[in-house]
Amino acid sequence: MKTRSTMKFAGLWAGMLVLALLQGCATGPNPRDPFEPFNRSVSRFNEGLDEAIVKPVAQVYQDVLPSPVRTGVNNFFSNLSDPWSFVNNILQAKPQAAVDSLMRFSVNTLMGFGGVLDWATEMGIERHHEDFGKTLGRWGVDAGPYLVLPVLGPSTVRDTAALAVDAKGDLVSHVHDVSARNSLYVLRAVDLRASLLRASKVLDQAALDKYSFTRDAYLQRRGVVLDTNGGDEERYDLPEKVPSAAPAK
Repeated sequence: MKTRSTMKFAGLWAGMLVLALLQGCATGPNPRDPFEPFNRSVSRFNEGLDEAIVKPVAQVYQDVLPSPVRTGVNNFFSNLSDPWSFVNNILQAKPQAAVDSLMRFSVNTLMGFGGVLDWATEMGIERHHEDFGKTLGRWGVDAGPYLVLPVLGPSTVRDTAALAVDAKGDLVSHVHDVSARNSLYVLRAVDLRASLLRASKVLDQAALDKYSFTRDAYLQRRGVVLDTNGGDEERYDLPEKVPSAAPAK
């Protein structure tokens, strides 16, 4: 069953990449976004889904649960990501970052009730969030064109190809009980969306073109820097910024 699910997962992303390539033959003004018509259509779909389902659920989640509880949930999932960051920091030849990731997971798991409390940050142990897409980039694999995925949102061709590997490194995916695993997936998604409610409100009010703003912000967050001459480069010394826990109301 697991092999069949993996094959379906890989087939889904492969099909989406082919569709993007077919619809994005004409290169737009941004060299990083030749698939802009396709990406905009997927963005509209995602926005509709968000407005209809995801955002209302996140708002209820924020209204019902007090801030300390939401912070604990956010800490818990952040802690679960540290072992995969440890692996990727090793693969990227970043020994100090790898030690920090391992120390964070050990301290928060043992002293923080499974990561609900973030003692590692209080102790000054820095978080270095890494994934397989960034690891590929560290060793010269170009990010490729910007790509918006249904439900999952902003990505690049390289990061999309890395999703299957990242899924294997996700500790939640190794929970054997299907209902418990799916509940964790949903809770993580709702918690993430709730942490972005304030930012999305500012975006709605400030951005003239939400699509362009989101695209540029994502590429910068991933370390892709566009220069004034239209060329681009990737910098791997730029830290991946992780959404913080939902602030107290």
